[in-house]
Amino acid sequence: MAVPQGGRQRVVVALSGGVDSAVACALLVEQGYEAIGLMMRLWAESATDRSALNRCCSLEAIDDARAVCQHLGIPFYVINYELPFLERVVGPFVADYTSGRTPNPCLACNRYLKFGTLLERAWALDARYLATGHYARIRQSDGAFQLLRARDRDKDQSYALYMLGQRELYHALFPVGDLTKDEVRDKARRLHLPVADKPESQEICFIPDSDYRRFLMQRIPEAFRPGPILDRAGRVLGEHQGLPCYTVGQRKGLGIAAPEPLYVLEIDVARNALVVGPERELGRPALLAEEVNWISGRAPERPVEATVRIRLHGKETLATVTPLPDRRARVRFSRPQRDITPGQAAVFYQGDVVLGGGVIARALDEGVAE
Repeated sequence: MAVPQGGRQRVVVALSGGVDSAVACALLVEQGYEAIGLMMRLWAESATDRSALNRCCSLEAIDDARAVCQHLGIPFYVINYELPFLERVVGPFVADYTSGRTPNPCLACNRYLKFGTLLERAWALDARYLATGHYARIRQSDGAFQLLRARDRDKDQSYALYMLGQRELYHALFPVGDLTKDEVRDKARRLHLPVADKPESQEICFIPDSDYRRFLMQRIPEAFRPGPILDRAGRVLGEHQGLPCYTVGQRKGLGIAAPEPLYVLEIDVARNALVVGPERELGRPALLAEEVNWISGRAPERPVEATVRIRLHGKETLATVTPLPDRRARVRFSRPQRDITPGQAAVFYQGDVVLGGGVIARALDEGVAE
C-alpha cells in the first residue's frame, strides 16, 4: 500500500488503544500519510465506576492510544459517540433478544459507527481515508473494489465487514491486513510502541463483567418469564428460565434429565417456549438471510456458488446463494448445518473474496420457497 500520487494524503485512524490499530497508524505514518488519531467514546453502563467503562474506550485504552500518537508525533482526539452507540448498537442488541435472536453487536458497530458516523467525521476533517486495525484486505479489480480475507487466516476479520460497500471501501485502509499477528507484534516492538505486548479482549465491550444475561435482566426483565421446554412433538420436558438465557445449539444449562444429550433447536417467542432435541435434529439444509449487502453494489442475476460462514469463528460450507427480492437471499448448503442462529450473519465467499452477506432470519427446510 503506497501513498497515492499527488502528495501527502490525510487519513483518520480509528484507534482502540490496542496493538493492531497502533501498528496500522504507525505504518501509515511511515508511508508518508498525514495521520490523525481518533478514538470513539462509547456508551457504558456506568460512567462513574472506572471498572464499568466500555472496554473499547476505557481510561486505560484512551491513555494507551494517546501515548501511541505522542510517540508517533501526530494529533489525537476522543469523540463522544455514546448516544449513537446506545441507539444503534446497544438498543438493537437488547431488542434482538426479546425477539429470540442472538445478535453480534460488533456488526452493528462496524456498520453504523466505524464506517458510518466515524467515516463522516473523517470527511469533515478533510481526510480522504479512514483506517482501522482490522485484519482484512482491499483490492481494486475492473474498476470496482473487493473485500478480501486477511493474510493471517486465524485473525481474519472480513466476516465482520461484509456490510461495506463501494463507497466505504474507496475510503477505507486496512494496513495490517497483509501481516500476521506475530508480525504486527514484532513491528510494534521494533517501533517501541507502548502497546506492543498489550493483551487482546474479545468480550462484548459494553458489558464489563461479560455477563450478558445479567445485563439483559436489568433492561428487559419481562423477557425472563419461565416457560415450557418442548420436544419437536410438543411434549413438555421441563421449564426454562427465560428465553434470553439460551441460543440455538446450546447444550449446557437446560436442566433436563434425558437418555441422550439435548440441544436447543428453536426459540419460540410466540409461545415463550424452548424447543429441544438430540444432536441429529439440529442440522438444517438452508437459511433465509435478510438485509443482504452485496459488496459489488449489485445483487447477482442468478444463484451463485459460494462458501458461507454462519458464525464469526465458524467453518465455511459450500452453498448455493439465491438472491431474493427485498434484500433477501436463500442459502442452501451442500450439507445440513447445525448452528443456524437467527441474528448472526451469513457471509458469502468465493476464494479470498467476500461477496457479501446478511443477517440470518431463520433456518429453512428442504423445499421451502421464499
